[in-house]
Amino acid sequence: MDLLITGATILTMDPARRILRDAAIAVQGGRIAAVGPAADLPQAAARIIDARGKVVMPGLIDVHAHAGHGLIKSLGMDRANRWEEICGEVYTTASPPKFWHAEAQLAALERLRFGVTCGVSLLGGGDTIMRTDTPEYGEAHCDGVTAVGTRSVVAVGPTRAPHPRAYAGADGIRYPVTFEQQLETCRTLVHRRHGQGRIEIALLYPVLRDEHEAGMAPADYAEAVRQAQAMRALARDLGLVFTQDGHEGGSIRRAEALGLLDERALLSHAIDLHDDEIEICARTGTKIAHNPSALASVRGRCPAIELIEAGVCVALGSDATAPDRSGDMFRHMQQAMHYHRRHFRDAGVLPPGKVLEMATIDGARALGLEDRLGSIETGKEADLVLVDMRRPHLCPVNMEPYRLACFANGNDVDTVVIGGELVLRGGQPTRVDAERILDAAEREAETMIERIGAAGDLDLPPGFWSHARYPEGAA
Repeated sequence: MDLLITGATILTMDPARRILRDAAIAVQGGRIAAVGPAADLPQAAARIIDARGKVVMPGLIDVHAHAGHGLIKSLGMDRANRWEEICGEVYTTASPPKFWHAEAQLAALERLRFGVTCGVSLLGGGDTIMRTDTPEYGEAHCDGVTAVGTRSVVAVGPTRAPHPRAYAGADGIRYPVTFEQQLETCRTLVHRRHGQGRIEIALLYPVLRDEHEAGMAPADYAEAVRQAQAMRALARDLGLVFTQDGHEGGSIRRAEALGLLDERALLSHAIDLHDDEIEICARTGTKIAHNPSALASVRGRCPAIELIEAGVCVALGSDATAPDRSGDMFRHMQQAMHYHRRHFRDAGVLPPGKVLEMATIDGARALGLEDRLGSIETGKEADLVLVDMRRPHLCPVNMEPYRLACFANGNDVDTVVIGGELVLRGGQPTRVDAERILDAAEREAETMIERIGAAGDLDLPPGFWSHARYPEGAA
């Protein structure tokens, strides 16, 4: 055996949701070879981890986050539309490949430290600006993630019509970018990166909502529809996940009418849906990325409970780090429970076991990876997280699923195994130098802020220290 983890409490997340005590996991060739009582498993291996005092759970899965945001988080967030303006400027004209590499390493390190072994990262955001003018930016991102060792589903696609849109390279010289250029970039990234190591590629097209049809010239809207359908057709041809960021009431109806939905579609936010849109998701097999900590979930409500009751696969996303949330999926599990319990005024809504599912096996299902990831079962890839339960907020050590869902945080993660490889040990990455990653992130952020003249956005905004206030228009 390559690896033996022994003496653990194992939260399997298998179909029976078994919890095994004083148990062991044997790993061979990157996959789980056996799981069960420690006495029944091999006693020798090339590497043995004594997991007494720890809970072993499947690696957490984050089904919605953004590449790039890690170096912009909080910048201008309390000034109207400033965050989106900064995203648009940086992701088109002020982010050389070094920016994307540094941010990818920082975000991957954060995920690794928090036990997130697999996550979706849109190559940009805000919600439409993707850095797909040429492949070098996506390549830099993939290189950064690969070095850290986590799994990443990198979502790439064009900006929303109309085109061309102005981009700029490291030399600052601006150039027009067409939809066809961005489409070719996506094809190139799929060819070069999909299935290589721990990288997968997904495709996207920005959401089309009522506001776009009303606010765009008819020819521009018709072109946006053509582009969305072309990206969807390409995803189907290549067997890739198709994702969209920012659905809300009415846009899922529109997506179905445009032929965008099926079991490989993953829609994020999904707030204020109409009843028929819940039925549409159930009928088409469409998956939902629920981001309970996102600003969209303040502005409207994702009916996750109703979607789940209708049979829709709903998984958890962090929406990290845009602009005020981290990649700590334990935090988002807790937020999800409180979010829906407050809505229904019922403390029994969304029990802890369900949010654990949403961050593990349901996340794998949303990405079409449930045959490989999301649970601790023989034959699956060995993506494992060891949580140190010898913490004041986790003791006494009993009712472990409750402890994990209700009390744990990402800093309780001690050890992470991905594909059988030990990539975090004692809270420290094994492949990379964390200090160098942090230093590079600092340098690239400072350079970016200077490049766009955003030093003033680092100041605390008026009202930061003010008392609570009623929003404008409230009684």
